[in-house]
Amino acid sequence: MANFTREQATSLRENILRASIQASERCLYQSAKWLAELASSLPPPADFTSADDTDSDSPMRDVEQPIPGIQSVFSTSDDTEESRLEAQELGNYLLAKSYFDCREYDRCSAVFLPPNPTSNILSSPSPESPTQTPTKPAKGKGKAPVESPAAIPKPPSDSLPPLSQKSLFLALYAKYIAGEKRKDEDSEMILGPMDNGTIANKELVGIGRTLEAWFDTRRAEGKEGRNQGWLEYLYGIVLAKGNSDTAAKQYLIKAININPWNWAAWLELKDLLNSLEALRATYPLLPHNILTLLFNIDASQSLYLTSPEIHSSLTELLRIFPTSPFLLTQRALLHYHTKSYDEASAIFSQLIQQDPHRLDSLDHYSNVLYVMSNRPRLAFLAQLATATDKFRPETCCIVGNYYSLKSEHEKAVMYFRRALTLDRRFLSAWTLMGHEYVEVKNTHAAIEAYRRAVDVNRKDYRAWYGLGQAYEVLEMHHYALFYFQRAAALRPSDRQMWQALGACYEKIDRPAQAVKAFKRALTAGMAFLEPIMGGSSSFGSSSLDNHNNNNSSSSMMMDQQQQRGVFLDPELLYPIAVMYERLGELEETASYMEMVLAQEEGPADPDAPPLQPQQQQQDEEGGGGGLGGRGNEQQRVQDEGQGTGVTLTTSKARLWLARWAHGRGELARAMELANELCEDGYEVEEAKALVRDLRARMEAAGK
Repeated sequence: MANFTREQATSLRENILRASIQASERCLYQSAKWLAELASSLPPPADFTSADDTDSDSPMRDVEQPIPGIQSVFSTSDDTEESRLEAQELGNYLLAKSYFDCREYDRCSAVFLPPNPTSNILSSPSPESPTQTPTKPAKGKGKAPVESPAAIPKPPSDSLPPLSQKSLFLALYAKYIAGEKRKDEDSEMILGPMDNGTIANKELVGIGRTLEAWFDTRRAEGKEGRNQGWLEYLYGIVLAKGNSDTAAKQYLIKAININPWNWAAWLELKDLLNSLEALRATYPLLPHNILTLLFNIDASQSLYLTSPEIHSSLTELLRIFPTSPFLLTQRALLHYHTKSYDEASAIFSQLIQQDPHRLDSLDHYSNVLYVMSNRPRLAFLAQLATATDKFRPETCCIVGNYYSLKSEHEKAVMYFRRALTLDRRFLSAWTLMGHEYVEVKNTHAAIEAYRRAVDVNRKDYRAWYGLGQAYEVLEMHHYALFYFQRAAALRPSDRQMWQALGACYEKIDRPAQAVKAFKRALTAGMAFLEPIMGGSSSFGSSSLDNHNNNNSSSSMMMDQQQQRGVFLDPELLYPIAVMYERLGELEETASYMEMVLAQEEGPADPDAPPLQPQQQQQDEEGGGGGLGGRGNEQQRVQDEGQGTGVTLTTSKARLWLARWAHGRGELARAMELANELCEDGYEVEEAKALVRDLRARMEAAGK
């Protein structure tokens, strides 16, 4: 199985289980759960081959041997000093962990660390004390008062009690969670007057300075090489929360190299990588083991990268972990990002059959079912999730999507708000709630929801795209342009992003850039057109590419279309033609208008029944059929290679070509097009007027 021997599989299982125990001891429960699931997805050792296999007739052949080093309930450190400290602290450690498990985070921290006098409420003056100076309440919205980092002195190295790294991590991590909890409490209701996204975790500065003092002490004592990596991971979180992304990456990479099995550190590092270039630059700094491959899959999926190499790597990993829910979910999400909804739905269905009580990532499944308009299946999923745990953010998003599909947008908003009350960093809920606010015409609330989604994850192209659409509704096109550019940079293979960008350039009267954006929309998913169109992503240039090259592009596209049977969207071809008309390129305009007409029959099957394309391209995730809606009939027409039949857009192109031929003296061609317009049912009055004019000119010419 994937060239794995029994000894290698046993060693891998041992490392994963040990890492799960260590994460659980430090109350990193999501990481511990992920590692335990990964270990359980490994096939039993009997399924692997070994050079010294037990005799096939031996009764011990099918007996699973115990894994060495995992018999103890608690893991032990290889460092003698750390082992001694952990043994001395066992009673206090159990007490602190029990407090953490009961969500008494301040008590957990106080077991090992004395309360910070600068933040101790008990040491502050009483509100009734005469020595307290009343302060004037601040007016308007603003950041909550947070003590300046410079005002909090770095604790001296000898102020920290002699603690093991495990106990120090637990104490500081509990303090961090307590700060996050208080931050959410201070924010009060979702999108309320206090929930302006500026309230900070007031414990971060103290945690950061404590860790800095600890690192300085270890460095001075020459013990830096004996660090376990957990405190480096925590310091990376603190730096990331303080927007020190570069330093945070350095500490997270250091933590990963010290302890490669800390999956939580990999996840934090993934969130800091905002581009493919950043991901590639990070690879040489990482250790080379199986978690690196898992990280590559997860990071690539989060950047919407779906190359054959990623699918190949995923297939290889599934041979080692054939039932891993994480890997199966990654494959489903890869299909989801490429709009292969049937394949994604099948994998999610497999996951539900494999573990019907697992809710992780099922909110993405509800998005898939929404796009497919599979209301019965979405209703079943909502019932299943509610029966499992109605107070999980995933459940609330699933139910919200169900009500959105029923066009009950107020109920959908209620459930998305409930999801955010449970977890304010739950990305899907912010984005979906923005879509729902658009549906109920609350544009300003939608903008705020999208902004909060971007704050949670700046790689979410749906939130950037939603912001662009919302500002378009407000007719603030320069703002919309910025957000569409961000969405297109994150999702360069999605024609919808480029189409929106082109329409925005058109509205602010920048036809040269509009042509480039519309052409990028045409070439999205059609690699053979990129050499013709240039394939450049520099849509911000102030001028078109060489016009001599562009003038031949339309005829080359027509030839390629006929040879390969590719449907070209007339809703993209027509605005390109209009932009060329604004630029004075009438020959190129005529060529693109001819291409619009050619799409009525389509290149693949002229006898197929015509399909009416949707004029409003819709987003793949969100509520309803307006901004952020989730349907794509035009994409289906393109995939099937059928013609559109006569539409308003093709009739406009026919009318333009008729007038063009009229102006050039090609009266017969103009009459033919005008007569076709009279039969189409669109632009009839203009066509009749043109026919009368043409007849008058023909009679005057004696024809």
